[in-house]
Parts: sequence; structure tokens; C-alpha cells
Amino acid sequence: MLVIEEKYRPVAELLLPSGTCPRCVLRFCCVGSHAPYQLPYKELADELWKFLASDGDISPPSKKVRLEDSEECKDKAQIPRDVEAPQTCNLCLGILQHLCSPEFVQKILQRIRSAGYEFQDFVFSVSLPAQLLVREHSAWLQAQQEMRKQDHLLQKADIIQLKEAYKWIIHPMISEKLGVQAVSKSLFEVGVVFCHQDTDEDCHFLATVCKDCFKPAKNKQSVFTRMAVVKALDKIKDNDFCIRFPWPPSSPKTACQLVDIQCNHASVFVAGRYNKYSRTLPQTPWVIDGERKMESSVEELITEQLMAVFKVDSFNFSSSGREDVDVRTLGRGRPFAIELVNPHRVQFTKQDMKDLQEEINNSDKIKVRDLQIVSREAVAYMKEGEEEKTKCYSALIWTEKPIGKEDIEFLNDIKELKIIQKTPLRVLHRRPLASRSRIIHTMKAEYVDEHHFRLYLKTQAGTYIKEFAHGDFGRTVPNISSLLKTTADILELDVESVDVDWPPALED
Repeated sequence: MLVIEEKYRPVAELLLPSGTCPRCVLRFCCVGSHAPYQLPYKELADELWKFLASDGDISPPSKKVRLEDSEECKDKAQIPRDVEAPQTCNLCLGILQHLCSPEFVQKILQRIRSAGYEFQDFVFSVSLPAQLLVREHSAWLQAQQEMRKQDHLLQKADIIQLKEAYKWIIHPMISEKLGVQAVSKSLFEVGVVFCHQDTDEDCHFLATVCKDCFKPAKNKQSVFTRMAVVKALDKIKDNDFCIRFPWPPSSPKTACQLVDIQCNHASVFVAGRYNKYSRTLPQTPWVIDGERKMESSVEELITEQLMAVFKVDSFNFSSSGREDVDVRTLGRGRPFAIELVNPHRVQFTKQDMKDLQEEINNSDKIKVRDLQIVSREAVAYMKEGEEEKTKCYSALIWTEKPIGKEDIEFLNDIKELKIIQKTPLRVLHRRPLASRSRIIHTMKAEYVDEHHFRLYLKTQAGTYIKEFAHGDFGRTVPNISSLLKTTADILELDVESVDVDWPPALED
């Protein structure tokens, strides 16, 4: 027996003869139990007609009377005994009739299996054509009138959404075959996209009544998006709607078409620290005017292995700062994080990640440590308060004027030196012009010869070290040149440490 409350009988009597499928009738009768929707279609139809016939006025239908005859049925006394079931429902456009069968589910299963993803559960999404909203609004207005005749209310929010009813039918069939549960939130998403070209124009009248709801967007093929239609339906007056979209909606000959079955896995984030030992290796691919300037990059040497093993579509590389192509990164390395987009393989043990790290470290140009999978939220920690963190450098400085040990000893006593740096000339093409205050926390100078000394610095992150040495034509003040009162420049620069306690260190 169906669990339809008696107060909804007028709604069922309105919808069923008008070309609405039994499952949509259940939705508008606010049936929130999953089981009735999962009944075989013919069995459900028979049960629904038994419910309507339970007062003795009507009996289950045969297939002799034309659907058009049902349009004349306005109340219970006029419902015919023989009404032909609609070929395509005028509310769901066949989605709850023809697109939730075991045969259709088999198409979904074939797509999932052929995609080759690893997953422990899944979330199911449905993309519906916007005109379904118009048809459902029409049915709701009519059903609301019938309910009011008996002093009952039918709130739009109480009607079971088509997506929900569809999932109630689809979920058990997919779960049974895959052996995993459908959940409300999952890293793995399976989605179906439907369209119905024959009824695309159902929405068009809304644009004449609610013009401000429909605005062209560059990334949208049509102005009649679901969001725009929802806004228009909230705005249009009931009488205006009923005049322009009369009841009942037509029952099309064809059902919705399947546009696509999509599979997608949420991004996986891999973090670690890298050392760079080459002075001819950029951090990211160096391409100018379409021409590649360097053979490889830190990013590529790391991600080449990751992309292959995780089987991803693309990636996004980020790090705690960056070094110039001619700068080495030593010590414990620079923290980095990589977003691996739409990975097909995601189940990795700690040993798997260790083996992957060893594969990356076959290069003599870079080395990676602490390679691990982290959460999206953890990646944000790498960027938090970046300018408040410190970095340590060692630089080989050349001076034009000959120097002695005593000429550089005073640098060791300078603490918390505040400098002002205008955006360096060498990066003005990609960064806005600005003056930034930075702190040189400590300096230590080691004499090499009369034209060279090595300078160890601990600075605020974001300090341009090369410009602090030569002054950048007075754009960085003070600077080593001004402090020594001679022209100075950096011959070699190494990053000794990036003082970010992330990601967590792993045992070797």
C-alpha cells in the first residue's frame, strides 16, 4: 500500500490524469519514504490507481482512452476510469520513467568502471534542464489551489525534489553493483547531465516578464540558467504565470536525453620540501614569448613522477616563496605543495610515498624530503603570515674597492635593520610598483680576499637579497653598497633555510 496522506488525494486526482507519471505524483503528494519510488513502474502505477479508487468512484485504468480526454478532468467526480499512462511525463520529462531503469544504471556503471578511479564511496549529482522548474511551478500552483479548497496548504518546499527522488531510485542499484555506499559528501563524484531540446522554449516567456533576471554571461551558453529561472519564478505573479504557461503542460513525445556521465575525484594535495643544487634551473617552466629558455624546472622534475603515479589531469604548484634561476636552495629545503587535479589513483601507503620520493630524487639537480599527502586546509598554513616568517641566505659579495677584514666587521653588529625596497626593476614586468618595508634581522660577514667576502643574512621573508646588495640604482635603501661606500654586487646566492615548520618532518 502507498503511504499517501488522505489530504493529498486531490493532488493525485489532479496530476495523474493530466499526463504526470506516478513517481511525480508521489513527489507532489509529499511522500518522503524511499520505498514507493523504488517500486517497478507498472506496479507503482497500479498501486496509485488503487489508492484513487479506494473510495469506490474509480477503478484502475486500461489503455483505451486517449490522454487528451484527461484534460477535461477537473475534480474527483470527473476522473475517467480508463486513462492511458503518459509516454513521457509532463513534469519530469521522462527522467523518473525511462532514465532510472536497470538498463540505464548499467550505462553509469560502465562509465565508472572504464574511468579507472580508486574510491571508497561516491556522491551522485544530477544536472537537470531549467525548463523542469517551470513545469513544476505550474503543477504546484494548480495543486495548491486544490489543497486550499479543503483548507490545506502545500508549500513548495514540501514537495520532494526531482533530484532527491531520482537518487532514491538510483543509489541502491549503483551501490549494490559497486559494493560501496552513496553518501552526501565524498571525494569521488559521479554525475549525469540531462537535456530536453523539444521543451527548451518553456522558459522563454519569463524573459519578457522578468528581464532583469536574465543577463548574458561569458561562460554560459544560455541566459536561461537554473539560477536565473528560479529568480524569475520567485518574482513573477501567479496570474501572469498561469496566463503565459497554461495548465497542464504538454506531454512531449520524447524523454530527456543523456548528455554526459561524468566522473571526477577531488584534488589530492602532496607536500614536501625541495633542495635545488643547480644554478641553471628555474623553479617553474621559463617561457618567454612562447620560447622555452631552460630545459627543465624544479616544478617539472617533481610533478613528472607525481602525475604519472596519481594519474591526474593537471596540477597546481605552489611554494613558500621562490628562488631565482641562479640561486641554490640548501639546508632542509623550501616547503612546497602540489594540487593534483582529478587523480585516478589515490590510495598510497607511507612506503609508497617514500618510494615515490626516491624516484624523484634520482635527479642530481634537486632532492625532495618529507613527501606526504596533506589536506587542502593544511596547504593554507604554508602561505599564512608568509611575510612574518624568516629566511636565511649566504651570499658571495664582490666589492669594487679593495677591502680588509676590518672594513666589514661592523656588519656583524647590525641588528634589525629596516630597509625600504621599491619593486625591483627586474620584476616590474610582473609585479606592481610599490615600496615595501623589510627587516634584515642579522648579518655575519666572512672575509675572503680584498674584493670578496661572504655574507650570511637572516631576513624577513619577501626581502630582495640581490637588490639589498647592489642597491638597484637607489631603489633599495640602505644597502650593502651604501653601507660599505663602494659598489657591491652578489656573485653567488644560496638559500640556507626557509623557516617554516611545515610540512611535518618524516623519519628518514
